[in-house]
Amino acid sequence: MIHRFQSRRRRSLIGFAAVGVYSLAMGCLFLSFASCSTVSKTYRYTKATVRLAIGGGKLVYRVGEFTFTVVTAPLDWPLMRGEIETIDGLPPKEAIKQGRVKNAPYVVHGRRYVPMSVEEAEKYQERGIASWYGYETRNQPGGHMTANGEAFDPNGLNAAHKHLPLPSHVKVTNLENGRSILLRVNDRGPFVEGRIIDLSAGAAKKLGFYEKGTARVFVETIPVEG
Repeated sequence: MIHRFQSRRRRSLIGFAAVGVYSLAMGCLFLSFASCSTVSKTYRYTKATVRLAIGGGKLVYRVGEFTFTVVTAPLDWPLMRGEIETIDGLPPKEAIKQGRVKNAPYVVHGRRYVPMSVEEAEKYQERGIASWYGYETRNQPGGHMTANGEAFDPNGLNAAHKHLPLPSHVKVTNLENGRSILLRVNDRGPFVEGRIIDLSAGAAKKLGFYEKGTARVFVETIPVEG
């Protein structure tokens, strides 16, 4: 009887210790969040932490090891996708100005595209051909804007998609070499038959198909909640 009592007592002490360690860890985690400045906000991406900081006209945030920088482009900058004729029935710049872009229908070369709803996009997965775009902007004066009004960065972690809401986050895996990367979808395209996504030149380099031009990839949406 005494032996059983001591065994139960030992298990209880171990359980209390485990709870104490867990509480201490959670307390440290809370203090680390609380130490962020007033311009920071903590978001979550699955099990990782996404920290956003706003300042200097930029939105900078991290998802795991990937850092995203978002800059609003001046409305007089030309669109990267100049072939977009209307967005939500309006001239593209007017739709961007009114914030009517996220999953609004748009027209390119007379063809109407209808993006997914936010709910549909959460389950999106697709295999297909990826290409890249972007360095051509270096040969033109001034900057260029994406279809949702952001400044295009040819070296950024950006992508263009015909049907995902803007912005969305996707994980793109190069099926030819196994490399993966997280990207912010902030533009429309590619409007080339047989291609499912256009990556910035910088993203194509990270995935190892910049020189080749295209690659077979697997694309899946990644939830970023705030």
